[in-house]
Amino acid sequence: MDWTWSRFAELGVDNLYDALALRCEVFIVEQGPYLDPDGLDRHAWHLLGREGGALGAYLRVVDPGYKYDEPSIGRLACARDQRGRGLGRELMRRGLDHCAAMWPGRAIRISAQAHLQRFYGSLGFEPVGGAYDEDGIPHIEMLRLGSSR
Repeated sequence: MDWTWSRFAELGVDNLYDALALRCEVFIVEQGPYLDPDGLDRHAWHLLGREGGALGAYLRVVDPGYKYDEPSIGRLACARDQRGRGLGRELMRRGLDHCAAMWPGRAIRISAQAHLQRFYGSLGFEPVGGAYDEDGIPHIEMLRLGSSR
């Protein structure tokens, strides 16, 4: 898998199209209708993982101060034919490393689908508050404390 980090303005039309198409496939077709473009893409880093030219994995890291006070990892998506290979964990590791490089010592906040709480917990995230509904799917806010280095 070839990995590329880009700011929104650097994505280019082909990468933007591929990212939105994958997000649409995963978050709208598979999980139900909601408005995916939420105004935060312009304030985020985008990680694209390609294999043989096809986009197989994606996530974004929203800058601090836009969604939360902390940086936020979200829109984690793997193409159906790429699942079961550990790409979700690989995406998150790369997202965490990117946050540590960009904002050393900062906590990271996410809005996780509630059924993935154990997965995110294994990466150091702790639940903050109770479950809530987001677009018809139970979610929970989770926080990963920053290092004190």
